[in-house]
Amino acid sequence: MNNRERFLRTLRFEPVDRIPYHELGLWGQTVDLYLEAGMSVEATKQNFFYGNDFFRLDKRDFIPIDVMLRPAFDHETIEEDDRTLIFRDAQGIVHKALKTGTVRGTRPSMDQYLRFPVETAEDFEDMKKRYDSKTPGRYPEDWDARVKEWQTRDYPLCLLTNGSFGFYSMARRWMGTENLSFAFYDQPALIQAMMEFLADFFIEVTTPALEQITPDYFNFFEDLAYKTGPLLSPDQFRKFMMTPYQRVIDHLKKYGIEHIWLDSDGNTEVLIPLFLEMGVTCHWPCEIAADMDPVRLRNQYGKDLALCGGIDKRELTKDRDAIRQELLKKLPPLLDSGGYIPTVDHTVPHDVPYENFLFYLEMKREIAEGRQRL
Repeated sequence: MNNRERFLRTLRFEPVDRIPYHELGLWGQTVDLYLEAGMSVEATKQNFFYGNDFFRLDKRDFIPIDVMLRPAFDHETIEEDDRTLIFRDAQGIVHKALKTGTVRGTRPSMDQYLRFPVETAEDFEDMKKRYDSKTPGRYPEDWDARVKEWQTRDYPLCLLTNGSFGFYSMARRWMGTENLSFAFYDQPALIQAMMEFLADFFIEVTTPALEQITPDYFNFFEDLAYKTGPLLSPDQFRKFMMTPYQRVIDHLKKYGIEHIWLDSDGNTEVLIPLFLEMGVTCHWPCEIAADMDPVRLRNQYGKDLALCGGIDKRELTKDRDAIRQELLKKLPPLLDSGGYIPTVDHTVPHDVPYENFLFYLEMKREIAEGRQRL
């Protein structure tokens, strides 16, 4: 069974020889610590999402259509001292960032966001000019060669790269979480215009690709929730997002894409019935700190919803017995039912020792392949 067959059969809740071996990746700080602990430099040359030979992670690929703003904003340093940096990034967002402790582009804490490019309907009209689907450069220069390879692939293929497109996430990039939250009440016409525009743009920019190649899945990147619930109500989601979402999902299914993933940290449980109603087939990464227990979700939704993630990164900071118990608590019931790809519930932080991460990967393999006595 090759990687593609294994991936598709898993998401269909069909029997497989073993589960797909995927992970989200390592923080920059974690990479440096693991290199000091003996990790091969070769491991840093492969993005975890695409597979990693050193850690024996399965290959998959992503169709790299650029759905971000073109042209981007000019990067501008506004203020800087020894400890912090205030700058405008390519998305037009003004950040205050902590320079201290930054490793491989990963900061030790989230930036403070000071200003966003869209505050009014007029700002949005200006922003729309940067989202012309016909702008040169949205498709890679070697597009034809990639299509030829994908047509004979034995690995899963996802439309767009990870973290690319979502309705809430794109609007949040433009307005920021706080401003967007107010806009649902104070500027509903603007929110509606944004959602419809995003659906139009997505359909226009992906149609040429889908006329040449059929990916195995698409992933909505949203991050629309926090620890105890979503950042918008089910009523708001239904009012502003359901129709644009449905347009995009119908577009994807028209071109034969079978699996529709939705990526959100935080607790999204009250929205899951709406996700299913739209046609979402897989939800991840099941953040345990937000009480997104994949065993409970499986018991509630059965084979209506495949799941990915759900291994508590905090347990990996402890001893081997804690890691073993975390895996034994979740993997046997979920693997028995199918439709589950276990991964750490986010990128691996620097407080997870290297030997613990290796032990976790090996224990996951042993359980998945029936070599671990339960």
